[in-house]
Amino acid sequence: MSSTASKTFKLIIEYDGSGFHGWQRQKNDRSVQETIEKALSVMTCESVTLIGSGRTDAGVHALGQVASFITRARLDADALRNGLNSLLPDDVVIQTCEPMHGGFHARFDVISKHYCYHILNRPIAPAIGRQFVWHIRKPLDIQAMRAAADCLIGTHDFKAFEGTGSPRSHTVRKVSVSAVKETGDGNLTYDIAANGFLRFMVRNIIGTLVEVGLGKIPVENVPEILQSRDRSCAGATAPPRGLFLVEVSYPPK
Repeated sequence: MSSTASKTFKLIIEYDGSGFHGWQRQKNDRSVQETIEKALSVMTCESVTLIGSGRTDAGVHALGQVASFITRARLDADALRNGLNSLLPDDVVIQTCEPMHGGFHARFDVISKHYCYHILNRPIAPAIGRQFVWHIRKPLDIQAMRAAADCLIGTHDFKAFEGTGSPRSHTVRKVSVSAVKETGDGNLTYDIAANGFLRFMVRNIIGTLVEVGLGKIPVENVPEILQSRDRSCAGATAPPRGLFLVEVSYPPK
């Protein structure tokens, strides 16, 4: 079953985070990482450690989460992808499996990530798809939200948008995309791409943009919130259900 040479593979994974306690392996809760690792162990007859590009919180979804693993099993990429999909539950799908050079690392090699947050802004709540949007009844000022989102583009210290109790070596991040779009019928999306994200950073930004849209925070206060480096100055944390990890980018091959 196994050979002496180890091989590295890269997975692109889609999952509905509603039934998971986040990406990272948990002691007593269901996680995406452990779910895939168990399937990999069945496929390879090995104990396999799956390295994700980063954590997603409980309830957050992914269209393009990336993970890597090393195996000695004599299985090619197609066999691994198809076998995993036959073993995994319906809320996790391996979109692609690709052989990589031995030095590839799904976390340390990341150069940028793209997240998208979905909001439904209308008086009536949805019955279908409610686990994938934040429903807000009161009308939002979209132009104000767009102006506030523009303030976040560039290199800034995002300490004010970091979840409490999660210190990092530094809190400066470079945001290349920060855009609010209307997609019709009360549906809004917020896209943000950056070279890295702090814990809860996207959800705290969304909460702040919504408070701008509701008239609770003036647009001109957003640069001041950034400069304050004070979490209490920003808006409340948005719920996880509207957040999707869309894409993780790496250097060219």
